[in-house]
Amino acid sequence: MAQNKTKKDIHPFLNELAILFPVAILAGLGLIMIHSASASISFSEHGTAFHYVQKQLVFCALGFLVMFIAASVPYKILNPLAYIILVSAFIFLAAVKIPGLGVKAGGAYRWLKLGGMSFQPSEFTKLAMVIFLAYSLNKKQEQIHRFFVGFFPHLILLGLLSLLILSQPDLGSVVILGAITWGMMFVAGVRLLHLASLIPIIIPLVYFQVYKIPYRMERLFAYLYAWDDPQDTGYQITHSLKAFGSGGLFGKGIGLGMQKLHYLPEPHTDFILSIIGEELGLFGVLIILVLYGIILMRGARIAKEADTLFGTLTAAGLTIALALQVTINTGVTMGLLPTKGLTLPFLSYGGTSLLISMAGMGILMNIGSHKKS
Repeated sequence: MAQNKTKKDIHPFLNELAILFPVAILAGLGLIMIHSASASISFSEHGTAFHYVQKQLVFCALGFLVMFIAASVPYKILNPLAYIILVSAFIFLAAVKIPGLGVKAGGAYRWLKLGGMSFQPSEFTKLAMVIFLAYSLNKKQEQIHRFFVGFFPHLILLGLLSLLILSQPDLGSVVILGAITWGMMFVAGVRLLHLASLIPIIIPLVYFQVYKIPYRMERLFAYLYAWDDPQDTGYQITHSLKAFGSGGLFGKGIGLGMQKLHYLPEPHTDFILSIIGEELGLFGVLIILVLYGIILMRGARIAKEADTLFGTLTAAGLTIALALQVTINTGVTMGLLPTKGLTLPFLSYGGTSLLISMAGMGILMNIGSHKKS
């Protein structure tokens, strides 16, 4: 009894070492690899090799602070705040279209600028969706098997958020949001027949969003026939594969990669794993995947052992979201999936992604410190 009490007295930030250690290692390695991958680009764009890594260092410090706070505040406080968090997500997504607030980058309005700082509302929306679904599915548990209680309202919510995100446009975030919703409804006990009814809806929507939009068709053809046109449509994926291939088992060494020297686009963001593969080799990539695996296994266990259904659903949603982002990013960099602008959690350059990911891990730690008695 005294032993259990002592364990509960330990701060969740330290109690959940199975999450803290892998996250700290990934974030630290991310700083090293962001500097290595961005130094040349940073110098040509900003006159210094340290522009991106300095900004990421600030984000990383803030991220650990956010994670500590999220691990300290009891997760149950999120339950009554679910509607406020969801409405905030709607407001942020809508504000992207307001001139002066929305920032256009790469032909898309995905960033919101407030007070000299910019962030990506779609990243916040994923966290908001997890919290709200956990609240709603928990509240409706007694009637969760009913179509118009456990399934249909959440489908409508997903549709509304998807419309706002697609207008940016950002199909990848919609796919992740849809998978999170499906997975959390499955965990909550929504009938499989209802969940399966999404299939005839999804197929024509995906067809329209891919086959009827030229630049997405180009990405699909680049994925299917990358080596047929390696200097144009297949340029990014072929250089990514060259990076992995040239790294061998143990890599060329940190700082010695070639693809980051203005060959591979986005080497410090979406394709940082390719640079890791080139400089640290297969061994380095496997270590990273093992670290993610440790976090995901711990997340699944926390979901199973949580002291409330709200905690179980929140932990499941956070774990699903992380698993999806890691799977999609690694799949894209290795040529297994069509190109999509998604960062690799804790490793890629990007403040919004890092802060939201750290917040999610903090919440997961907090849930892990409250187990079934």
